[in-house]
Amino acid sequence: HTTGPSLSNDKLYKFAYSAEVYVDRMKASLQKSAGYRISSGVDVNLLWRNPENDDDQLIKITMKDVRVENVNERPDAKNVFKGKGTKIIRKEYLEALQRPIVVELVRGKVKTFYSYQNEPGFTQNIKRGLASLFQLQLHSGSSREVDISGKCSTTYHVRQDQVTKIKDLNSCEIEKKRFTSHNQILDVSTKATSATVYVLEDSFIKSIKAEENFVFALNYRRKTGAKIVSKQRLELKSVQAGMGLIAAKQVTGVIKTLDPKYVAMPLEAEPVKSECRKCPSLSEHWQSIREHMHPDKLSKPEAAKSFLSLIQNIRKATKEEILQIIKSENKEFLPQVVDAVTSAQTPESLEAVLEFLDFKDASTFILQERFLYACGFASHPSETLLKSLTEKFKGDVASQEARETLVIVMGALIRKLCDRDGCKLPAVMEAKRLILNRLEKAKKDDNVQMYLLALKNALLPEAIPVLLKYAESGEGPISSLAATALQRYNPSFLTKEVKETMNRIYHQTRKIHEKTVRTTAAAIILNSNPSYMEVKNILLSIGELPMEMNKYMLSMIQDILHFEMPSSKTVRQVLKDMRAHNYDRFSKTGSSSAYTGYITRGPDVSSTYSLDILYSGSGILRRSNMNIHVFDRNTELHAIQVVIEAQGLESIIAATPDEGEENLDSFAGMSAILFDFQLRPVTFFQGYGDLMSKMLSATGDPMNVVKGLVLLTDFLQEIQLQSGPVARAEFMGGLAIDISGGMEFSLWYRESKTSVRNRVAMFVAGNTEVDSFFVKTGMETTLETETALDFISTVQFSQYPFLVCMQMDRVDSPLRTHMTKYESLPSGRRYTARRGRAATLAGNEYPLHQENSNMCKKVFGAKSDSAGNWF
Repeated sequence: HTTGPSLSNDKLYKFAYSAEVYVDRMKASLQKSAGYRISSGVDVNLLWRNPENDDDQLIKITMKDVRVENVNERPDAKNVFKGKGTKIIRKEYLEALQRPIVVELVRGKVKTFYSYQNEPGFTQNIKRGLASLFQLQLHSGSSREVDISGKCSTTYHVRQDQVTKIKDLNSCEIEKKRFTSHNQILDVSTKATSATVYVLEDSFIKSIKAEENFVFALNYRRKTGAKIVSKQRLELKSVQAGMGLIAAKQVTGVIKTLDPKYVAMPLEAEPVKSECRKCPSLSEHWQSIREHMHPDKLSKPEAAKSFLSLIQNIRKATKEEILQIIKSENKEFLPQVVDAVTSAQTPESLEAVLEFLDFKDASTFILQERFLYACGFASHPSETLLKSLTEKFKGDVASQEARETLVIVMGALIRKLCDRDGCKLPAVMEAKRLILNRLEKAKKDDNVQMYLLALKNALLPEAIPVLLKYAESGEGPISSLAATALQRYNPSFLTKEVKETMNRIYHQTRKIHEKTVRTTAAAIILNSNPSYMEVKNILLSIGELPMEMNKYMLSMIQDILHFEMPSSKTVRQVLKDMRAHNYDRFSKTGSSSAYTGYITRGPDVSSTYSLDILYSGSGILRRSNMNIHVFDRNTELHAIQVVIEAQGLESIIAATPDEGEENLDSFAGMSAILFDFQLRPVTFFQGYGDLMSKMLSATGDPMNVVKGLVLLTDFLQEIQLQSGPVARAEFMGGLAIDISGGMEFSLWYRESKTSVRNRVAMFVAGNTEVDSFFVKTGMETTLETETALDFISTVQFSQYPFLVCMQMDRVDSPLRTHMTKYESLPSGRRYTARRGRAATLAGNEYPLHQENSNMCKKVFGAKSDSAGNWF
């Protein structure tokens, strides 16, 4: 009983073969796609059949008259293949393609693939793609099968003379280059399918049609995507009289008789690398884009575009070439070069930057920080990177700020490696131990804070008990930091013990806590599936709290209801109880507030902004918190958080501090989270003397919190097509960012102003290409935009309740998209089709609550009246 196709003796089967490739946008029709077709005749004949097993056959497959042509009809002027035919393929490649291969089929599966050694890898792969088509079984069922795509799960469905083969491409074991971005929202979704339909006649193949589809879509903008379609067709044209069989007992004997130069080779594709002709060196490329990377141009899309192209070139460079650029650059451009070298994430780039940076020299702190931040934003960090940073941290670090940033970044890398199942890696285990042990032994507040910030990035489940201890028993800033670290955990990690501790902090059952810690504790309770009693107790406390805190908690409850947050159902149930819901409680005055709204609501992702501001009873800011979250159906990204905190400033305006806050040192500072990564906080002033000198010399200029280039989307996938060529899909998204913040006082106008300015420019580039060495085809898509988001809060504290006006504005944002499809030959002939589109997203002043709008009218109305009054 034969379970595979069977060839007749003394027959020559003549087939027509074609392999087509198409590249285009996801939803475009194939008629307009870029691509090419390789076509040829194929002769197949039986060489030998095992005398003891009819189902063990040796067949010879020969390609004839190989041609390359366009896959879609085009006018001659746009047809790069016109009049070329076979000339496109170099003579030695053509000869290699037309040398026959020999395949041993046992029960329909390819047991051995024989070809000639020293042939170019890509011509061997085209022949492997053809040989793989002859592999099939004649009964339904699934199995693991090896072909050109590697070892894959394959399912056969048999109906009379038709066999359908479905290959699960995600299951294929083959050496392929691939990396993805850390956060799903910033990443690319992929889908791959493969199906082959065989039609049989007289127990052999009459026709084969195979098709593979690969689709790529940017998760945050699915329109920016691509598809690759690869088709193979083999059709029987005639059966002629052929050669007789070779008599032998063993396959090896037949091969020796046929041609001793034949060697058995793996059927799975061999890796091939295309040479880049006329490609600029790394230093030539850098010179061509250098001007766009000037610090003054960093918030332009051109800077982000140049950053991406520099990363691509660094990824191909040696350590020496990278060092040459770093060492030859001046201090204006060096930070941007360090951003790109670190973001390249190759072993060579890491070695180069670590050799260049000297952590024992405090004067190069700016470069050290840029290197460390780029490590924190790494899209696919390696264990080696974390190991290198741990070594640096254990060594001599001259700058205290660099030392703090080092450990904060180690925390971020621990989380990224753990998210990819790397929690048990030796370097991760060591870094976790180091942070937890050093925190336990830390005596100075500064040290405690830096290890807590590292834990705020690492989000280790085992760190929760430590964070609870510091949240409940730590002093002011430390307690507040530990609480905000707990706030970043997924609610599923927040156990009964966490909830109990947060309730004790909020209701002050063991000790008096600052307002900032109590409100964070309340936010944690309300955000992690609170019970009816927990919500009721929080509502009953409103009215008994310090003045501004009453208003803040009320505002938080109203925001939960207005924005339909998960706990809103429980809050509504509690509000049916008149003791919790009465006029006395809900009519508290004050200026603190919390508000959440949508920035965008789209088919792919939506984004929300939230602003909450807490004041002290005297009208001075205690904390302002601005957040932007982006989410899709499955996941969430904390895109931006800017927190400005101040304390102990009452003495400036001779006011009385709130309960529990009488002895606080004067302080103001700012802390930021960017793309789920907590940065090192920045201090505006610390202590009364520092405050007075800053106030007297205040220029009102905002202080820079973060400035630089961030690699957001970093996706690469190499694909071995069934027909032989290699395809490559690469998507990169770069962000040029500049965030600054400031705090100004004017005793003359009796007002203070807090401002946060976010300026960003983004450039996304997608390149999908199929390379057959004698022809390349592909598509490039780009998307660019720039915008600025300003958040300003103005407080006038000449009366109570003092006037507060919050403004959140976005300027007009241009959005430009481009798409280029191309086919190119080594001779330089090239076909290109381009399309572009530009639009402007109108600027917007984001609505906050009505109360705020009324107050802004008063503030800006009062300003013009009070210009002449004395304090």
